[in-house]
Amino acid sequence: MSNSLSELLQNIKPADAATMSRARERQAQLTKPAGALGDLEEISVRLAGVFGHEQPHPQGVAVIVAAADHGVAQSGVSAFPPEVTPAMVANFLAETPAGPGGAAVNAIARTVGARVYVMDAGVNADLPDHPRLIKAAVRKGTRNLKSEAAMTRGETEALILAGAALARQAIEDGADLLIPGEMGIGNTTPAAAITARMLTLDPAEVTGRGTGVDDERLAHKVAVVRGALARTATTDPLDVLTEFGGYEIAAMLGVMLQAAASGKAIILDGFVEGSAALVGVALAPALRDHLFAAGECAEIGHAAQLAHLELTPMFKLGLRLGEGTGGVLAAPLLLSAAATLREMQTFAEAGVPGA
Repeated sequence: MSNSLSELLQNIKPADAATMSRARERQAQLTKPAGALGDLEEISVRLAGVFGHEQPHPQGVAVIVAAADHGVAQSGVSAFPPEVTPAMVANFLAETPAGPGGAAVNAIARTVGARVYVMDAGVNADLPDHPRLIKAAVRKGTRNLKSEAAMTRGETEALILAGAALARQAIEDGADLLIPGEMGIGNTTPAAAITARMLTLDPAEVTGRGTGVDDERLAHKVAVVRGALARTATTDPLDVLTEFGGYEIAAMLGVMLQAAASGKAIILDGFVEGSAALVGVALAPALRDHLFAAGECAEIGHAAQLAHLELTPMFKLGLRLGEGTGGVLAAPLLLSAAATLREMQTFAEAGVPGA
């Protein structure tokens, strides 16, 4: 492990327990019946612990979309061809009448005032220069995890650090809530392999339909994951990521690690993001304190990821798009939860008789 990555991991600290205790006491005194705000109350307490203040005031929201291609896509695991990945990168960057970006994540981000960052983490195409495209690719797509390691250890660490660098930029630009997002045809296959290995589950329990494959192709996809798992017995978190890929998963891991090391909150979108989080929490258990699950997505392995991470999703909308879309949808919920602690009055402050 490089010194830079080791230092990053060492800088990740748990949420502040004393602050959470004070926040919980304040939450109990706010002008409402106890528990009336449901899950928002625990979210607000957790945010207090992350930001180190019982009246937290997170503000800027950033979604970092890392795009990359996968060698395993050539094995017929997706309903869409790999050429969709570079086309979607162009869509993320397109100028539209509504503003920059024509993808779902751009449209949703505009509604909540989130800033979208786009990274080429390893797209299998010659992407033109663009002022809003961060080029961090070390290779044009991973190798096929079915028959060999998807990445080298050096490539894995390079993309983790590239994700961390972009997270630092987003934080410098004012982000307190960071949302890792991804785009990469075939990427639910490496995510399934990582999840199966990290959670010691059978591939059939965590391999879903991804882009919407039929029963026959789903069975083939499960077989591909099973074969990849049989190829190596490694359980070391970084080696698991290296063996199965992908570059955008490594970049999202870097975003998470840097956000946590900087004392910021991370909103998890879906299954591919969850696979990165499994690796991250195995490397730095305190990362878990900084993770907030947006929604439970439609991929069958996502619930198992959230259970292992001990995270409660905020909604269940059947999302399976990726891009960080679910994370952006959840951002107003976190900001609202923090506002209850910061802006609501206690019974004593408001002069309202308590229970």
